[in-house]
Amino acid sequence: MTRYHKAWIERDVESILQLYHPELEYYDFFNNLRLSYADMQDYVRTGMPRNAEQHIEHIDRIRVDGDTAFIQYCSRLSLRRSSRLASFRASEAITVKDDLIWRVHEYATMVRDEPLESQSKVQRLGLSRQQLSVMLLDLEQFFATRKTFLEADFDLTRLATTIGYTRNQMSYLLNQVLGQSFYQYLSQARIDWLLERLRENPRLRPDDLAFMAGFNSLSVFYRCFRERTGMSPKAYMKQLASKNS
Repeated sequence: MTRYHKAWIERDVESILQLYHPELEYYDFFNNLRLSYADMQDYVRTGMPRNAEQHIEHIDRIRVDGDTAFIQYCSRLSLRRSSRLASFRASEAITVKDDLIWRVHEYATMVRDEPLESQSKVQRLGLSRQQLSVMLLDLEQFFATRKTFLEADFDLTRLATTIGYTRNQMSYLLNQVLGQSFYQYLSQARIDWLLERLRENPRLRPDDLAFMAGFNSLSVFYRCFRERTGMSPKAYMKQLASKNS
């Protein structure tokens, strides 16, 4: 078991597959799936942490009863743009046969402060625990590398289409996993872009940048700016000037 979970933490797909029995039965109860050995390569690659921001943390020691081990862990994804942490808590009962993993029962749930909508909705949207993690990374990457979100008419449909998901899937991710509306997330991203420009060149005027960032109204911009920074644009510029003096 130690080798198995070390391989997951190190993202070593080949080592994981070598530990599975040819007659493997893998039950993923979160997604209502029953998988065989032939299914595992794609399944493991999909669920594998993609970078250092997505990691697995064990929350209890491995407990053993006969030929079955029980583990508990959290799969965490740090979201830089929203400063949030998305988590999935999981437990597995792993049975060994011929020194190989023969049967796995995996149970998982999303962890949030507020109650989530029913799991049946996640399944209707065609989302798995692994897919939600990948969606979060795709969302972060889009806002980090693309600038179309600065266009005033940018909306949820364009976002979903651009990164390859349905509007309902993206809405679920934002509302239920991140706890934000699309426009809250969008406004934060626009303010972050604007703040970066001001740090690069403090002589720029926030009001001018507001329209470049996609805001159609200065009153909306002021409200979003205060929500993100805790101060008005004028106070922020004064603070920035004092730091640079």
